[in-house]
Amino acid sequence: MSEINKLKIFNDPIYGFITIPNALIYDLIQHPYFQRLRRISQMGLSYLVYPGANHTRFHHALGCMHIMQKAVETLRFKGVSISKEEENALYIAILLHDIGHGPFSHAMEKSIVEDVHHESISLLFMKQLNLEFEGQLSLAIQVFKGEYHRKFMLQLISSQLDMDRMDYLKRDSFYSGVAEGNVNSERLIQMMNVVDDVLVIEEKGIYSVEKFLMSRRLMYWQAYLHKTSLVAELILTKVLKRAKELTQKGIVLPCSEPLMFFMQNKITFETFDSENLNLFSQLDDFDIISALKSWQNQEDFILSSLSKMIINRDLLKIKLTEEKTSSEELNELKERFALENNISLAEANYFIFKGKIKNQAYSKEAEPIRILKKDKTIEDVVDASDQLNLKSLSKSVTKYYICFPKQLV
Repeated sequence: MSEINKLKIFNDPIYGFITIPNALIYDLIQHPYFQRLRRISQMGLSYLVYPGANHTRFHHALGCMHIMQKAVETLRFKGVSISKEEENALYIAILLHDIGHGPFSHAMEKSIVEDVHHESISLLFMKQLNLEFEGQLSLAIQVFKGEYHRKFMLQLISSQLDMDRMDYLKRDSFYSGVAEGNVNSERLIQMMNVVDDVLVIEEKGIYSVEKFLMSRRLMYWQAYLHKTSLVAELILTKVLKRAKELTQKGIVLPCSEPLMFFMQNKITFETFDSENLNLFSQLDDFDIISALKSWQNQEDFILSSLSKMIINRDLLKIKLTEEKTSSEELNELKERFALENNISLAEANYFIFKGKIKNQAYSKEAEPIRILKKDKTIEDVVDASDQLNLKSLSKSVTKYYICFPKQLV
């Protein structure tokens, strides 16, 4: 296939036309590891709340690469030297930053592939691809790991104002219809600059940064931490945990081979070899949904009840409160439910549980968003802003939840 044939364009509802910058990027996009992202939803089970939120991680990764192209263009225009190799490393790193996500994103990390973070799996995928592409991803991996000496390159990929956040806020807002999340990524990119190899935003872009942080806070409460999305993801985590528990007791459950493998074996980061990575790359949302459809009819009361809840969108009730739920209240609900359904208290834990969620739009502990003032001094956005809102946005807000079956109301 000629190089020319690889310079394709995608039509994106957010940015219009997205161009593939070179043949290597085309080949990475064509790779089965990357194509799998077409089958992984970007917002997990949020479509149970927002019916339009059916877009995928494939979509998001291309969007990130597109705005990274805009960022490189802007920085070069302002006199920041970025070599061809560095430019390519930025495109590869942002394109592959989410490649390690499992089906329905975070539910897998807490149940089947235990305690292996998706970023660690992304890195494993990058290393594997680097072998296949004969070392052409080495610089991208260095940047992704934060080992490259030019700090701003990592900030463009992973920071409090990176291409990833700029794309997902705009994209998730568009597809969910939650208008409050819509950020002006074009304006933010135009305001970027680099001083001493560190990313800064010019002072006249401060209002766009404030709007970006406010949008992030609102998107978390209205979309990512929406109580129905939250309870659906918690139920999915419980289903997968139960399925794994039954499988390890020797009960054979109908599901795809890759899913069966991860349910039969305890896979940690240390044991995640290339064979396991290959099996992981065959897992997507479809494995989970088809398993849930089969598990609805299993004899096990817990597995079938929880699977039905997701398939039929008849979820547990969830209550959000400012205060923690008392253990007495929780135990009383468990005892009632166990008695009514002839199950043990341990089994009732699958249906009645509590926890907490946190929302912090801006962290003072993490790498700050730096504002370049007109007098060339640099200040943290919270100190540079005249908005009292930003002070409160950097405070962490915690809410407590309790989930239980509707019939216990």
